[in-house]
Amino acid sequence: MSSSDAVDPLSESALSSERVFDGALLKVWRDRVRLPDGGESVREYVRHPGAVVVVAQLADGSLLFERQFRYPLRRAFLELPAGKIDAGEDILDCARRELREETGYEAVDWRHLGVMHPCIGYSDERIEIFLADGLTHVGHAWDEGEFLEILPLPVDVVEAGIHAGEITDAKTITALYRALPFIRRDCAR
Repeated sequence: MSSSDAVDPLSESALSSERVFDGALLKVWRDRVRLPDGGESVREYVRHPGAVVVVAQLADGSLLFERQFRYPLRRAFLELPAGKIDAGEDILDCARRELREETGYEAVDWRHLGVMHPCIGYSDERIEIFLADGLTHVGHAWDEGEFLEILPLPVDVVEAGIHAGEITDAKTITALYRALPFIRRDCAR
């Protein structure tokens, strides 16, 4: 780890920047940059508003999962509840909203576990990771055009699914492994 005051010798600086695509969710940029050796290059990347992912644990220890069709890969995936942060929205408020909308659950206890960056080579997206306990079912509030199956899965089944290649979503895998020390500690009590 390096000091935040030191200049990183690998740092690149923008010389110019242009937006090449302005979509409803994603914005694509192309920057001309100065390289560490003084040369120049081009960097294309996606700007994303950020998201949250929630590891929601039921009283029996199982975790709430969703099965959802993801169009870019043309198939359904098992994943943890997650969603985009709205402009100006607090990350905990977003996590609460997404858990309620997508799964129909509200949680009493919330723990922020950190952040992950899923696509560092071509996106500035960040995903804030939360662990939620003390769940109560209140009914989902899916967005129009949102279709989900909600599945409670035991932690050992989830881990086996990851190792078998059945659960491949990066945010889900990262969030689960960030949450496991807390889940295991709580189960040991």
